[in-house]
Amino acid sequence: MEFRPLEGFVFTVSPFNFTAIAANLNMSPVMMGNTTIWKPASTSVLSNYYLMKVFMEAGLPEGVINFIPGKGSLIGKRLISDRFLAGIHFTGSNDTFNTLWRLVSENLFNYRSYPRLVGETGGKNFIFVHPSADPEEVAVNAIRGAFEYQGQKCSAASRMYVPSTLWPKIKSLIIDICSDMKMGDVMDSDNFINAVIDEAAFDNIMEYLEFAKQSVDAKIICGGNGDKSFGYFIEPTVIETTDPNFKTMQEEIFGPVLTVWVYNDNEMIEAVKICDQTSPYGLTGAVFSRDRIAAARICELLRYAAGNFYINDKPTGAIVGLQPFGGSRASGTNDKAGGEFNLIRWISPRTIKETFSPALDYRYDII
Repeated sequence: MEFRPLEGFVFTVSPFNFTAIAANLNMSPVMMGNTTIWKPASTSVLSNYYLMKVFMEAGLPEGVINFIPGKGSLIGKRLISDRFLAGIHFTGSNDTFNTLWRLVSENLFNYRSYPRLVGETGGKNFIFVHPSADPEEVAVNAIRGAFEYQGQKCSAASRMYVPSTLWPKIKSLIIDICSDMKMGDVMDSDNFINAVIDEAAFDNIMEYLEFAKQSVDAKIICGGNGDKSFGYFIEPTVIETTDPNFKTMQEEIFGPVLTVWVYNDNEMIEAVKICDQTSPYGLTGAVFSRDRIAAARICELLRYAAGNFYINDKPTGAIVGLQPFGGSRASGTNDKAGGEFNLIRWISPRTIKETFSPALDYRYDII
């Protein structure tokens, strides 16, 4: 067996929210012998520029990773029409990945080889709370999972299912924690909540909050306000809904918003099924339970609801290299960044057979 790099270049598209992801998107194909053309998100050009300088100072040969910031539609159209496009390594929105996939399909007749498409897209990540769970553990990890980095993580907790017997205590703890959190400049480490990435993100998130405020099926129990007079700041917001299919339980918001649906303790299995079916995504999820058997059962019932599943932990913070990351359904191709599954996507094996005693007669042996 010979493991060859792909015959062409890999187009890498990195998001704004994790500079380290850009290292993975480029270095995974490069480690397997490929070259990449890297288009960073327009809102993170500076951090990615510094990362490119780190690559070069570390000894990366010129031309192996080709850093090209610019307009995504222009760069994407040019590269996807190129005969030597061998793959796309992508992290970003569903809409963008769907567009890239469609453009590739329209250009299949032109390629030297079928391109490898590897993508990690959105998430509507859940926390499912079993009646045996510890309320303080749930509250703290829900807050961290939902509001770290202002919820601007594809893995951020954004919906939670809580039994009615535990909700009063968990709700009280969440309100206390939210009231204690400080919001302000990222340079001040005392500020747990900072600004969202840009005005477009601010406006989109605030539309969801206004929708919740006006709905008879939901109420905001903390937060709910935003201010873009200086920076784009949105309060960490928790919404309680009576509808498990409420808009903010289904759609990715990508901001500091957590929606909670309270279920009856004796209808836990039905609630698990609702959790599995509510959202089109399948990225991360968590169960909190002091009953290990119950946790294992819920884990099995939700086996396709999350590519990265957590027991008694927040559903975010996977350490690439130790905990391979990725999800399926609408969350991507689940090729698991940080593991061998991803690496082998960037090679093209060749099988070589050598025969030392070739046949000398066309007829089969007859006994």
